[in-house]
Amino acid sequence: MKILVIQQKMIGDVLVSSIICNNLRIAYPDAQIDYLVYASTTPVLEGNPSIDNIILFEEKHRKSKKELLKLGFQIRNEKYDLLIDAYSKLESWILVLLSNAKRKISYKKPGRNFLYTDNVPFEPFPKTNLGLAIERRLSLLEPLNLPVKTDPIPRLFVSDKENKEAIALFEKHKVQKNRKTVMISLLGSEKIKTYPLDFMAKVVDYIADHEDVNILFNYFPKQLQEAKIVFDACKPSTREKIYFDLLGDDLRSFIAIMNQCNLIIGNDGGAINMAKALEKPSFIIFSPWIEKKIWATFEDGVHHLSVHLQDYRTDLFEDKTEKMLKKESLSLYQEFRPEFFKDKIELFLNQNLTSATK
Repeated sequence: MKILVIQQKMIGDVLVSSIICNNLRIAYPDAQIDYLVYASTTPVLEGNPSIDNIILFEEKHRKSKKELLKLGFQIRNEKYDLLIDAYSKLESWILVLLSNAKRKISYKKPGRNFLYTDNVPFEPFPKTNLGLAIERRLSLLEPLNLPVKTDPIPRLFVSDKENKEAIALFEKHKVQKNRKTVMISLLGSEKIKTYPLDFMAKVVDYIADHEDVNILFNYFPKQLQEAKIVFDACKPSTREKIYFDLLGDDLRSFIAIMNQCNLIIGNDGGAINMAKALEKPSFIIFSPWIEKKIWATFEDGVHHLSVHLQDYRTDLFEDKTEKMLKKESLSLYQEFRPEFFKDKIELFLNQNLTSATK
C-alpha cells in the first residue's frame, strides 16, 4: 500500500499531523507512507520511522501554476492507494484532484466534498482533553477503521549525537547541574501572538522568585532585540538565573536543548508543540484571538496548563468574531495582566519541578 499525507502549514501543524503517519505505520507496517510538507518544517520529522519519504511543497509551487501542476502530476505518477489531506485548502485540492488516488480522505467542507471518497465532519468542539488540534487529525483515520488503538501523542526523535551536543553546550555555558531548567517560549510567530514583553518579564520574575532554576530563552538571532528587552526588564536576581546566550544554531539543536530542559512556559507556537512531543510539561499563554479549545492539547491541570484572557475577562469577548479579536489583539493583550495567572504558574511549577528529573 502507498499512502500520502498532506499538511502544508507551519511547524506545530506538521508535527501534530505526523500522528496520522505514526498511526498508519502501526496499522500498516509494510506500507509506504509519504508526507507532503513545507521545507522549513522538515526538522521536526527527522528520524521519524513512520515516514518513508518527505515531499516538499516549495515557494515555487505557490507562485507558479505550472510548478503546482507539475507537482500534482508527480504525485499522480506515484499511484497512491490512499491520500489523507489534513490541509484541505485550494493548493491541496488541486493536488488531490490530480492525484488519482483510489481513496481520498479529508474534512467535510461545502463545495469540495466531490474531491474525496470520505468526508469527515470538522468538529467544532473537543470531546476530550486532547484538544481539537489532535482530535481533528485523528478523525481523519476513522473511515479506515484501523485495527489498532490510536496513539494521540506526536513524537520527536533526538539522536545520541544531538543529545551529547546539547549537554556539551550546557557545560560550555556553565549551566548549574543541581538546578532544574525552564525554557521560556519568549516570542510568538508574529506580534499578535506574542505576550507583551514587559508582561513576559514579570512572568520570568515569578518563575525565578518561586524556584531556584536555570532559565533559557527561546528566540531566533533576528529576535535578539526583543529578547534583550525582556532580559533587561527582569529583576537583577532573575537575570542571574538566565543563560541568555545559550541558543541552538538551528531547529534541530533547539529540539536537543529542549530535551535537556524540564518544562516550558510561554507563548503558544512551535516551541510549545515540540516540547510536548518531547513529553515535557507545558504552560501556555494564549493570544486573545487564538481559540484555546484547539491548541490547549493534553490539558490535564497538572502537566499541561494554559491561560487565555477570556478565562478572566469574558466581557471583552462578548459579540466578538475571530476577525474582530485578531484586529484588536494588541489592545486586548494589554488587558491580560500577568497578575491574573501568577498563582496558576506557581501551581504548575510546584506540580512539575518538585519531582522532575533530567
